Amino acid sequence: MKQYSFFLPIFANKTKKYSMQKVSKIFQYLSVVFGVIWFGANLSRIILTFNLFQGNQFQLREFITQSFLEPIFFILNPLLLITSITYALFFLCFILFVITTSIKLKQNGWLFIMLILVVSLAPFEFYLIHLDYKILISVFYTSFDPQVILDLTIRRFKILGSFPPIHLFSFLAIIYLFLFQPLKKNEN
Repeated sequence: MKQYSFFLPIFANKTKKYSMQKVSKIFQYLSVVFGVIWFGANLSRIILTFNLFQGNQFQLREFITQSFLEPIFFILNPLLLITSITYALFFLCFILFVITTSIKLKQNGWLFIMLILVVSLAPFEFYLIHLDYKILISVFYTSFDPQVILDLTIRRFKILGSFPPIHLFSFLAIIYLFLFQPLKKNEN
């Protein structure tokens, strides 16, 4: 038994490295899944809520009355919930992927750019999640006032202006970087 004790630390180190690679791959997979679900739900929500209004003045379309707002907001609530949860899970899994991966940021520019994009856009998205949370609470847990919810929805668009399209295009860039992994530095 003593003759094999010399090799145990080497074997344990390889097992730990292999398990860390496996954990990293799991976090990578989960961040891709949550990111794609978030992207689809966010795009759907932006299109549906923006189509409630005519033009950039955020005036409701003529056929939408106060009585139509209640069912419209009840229909939009699952999208709000999905985007909030999946973005938070995407952010968590992506950060855990970066922490657990053996990929070096210095030699893989794609991962460095992704990290910068995700971290720099996260505060804005978490602020939007905060507004979505207020909308969810207003619909489900307080007396339903369509005007309050409509004001929060308009505020969501007005405060950040052109941020949602920029965020969506940035996320498309993140997906591209994840799939094709350009900007790799050769070790030669």
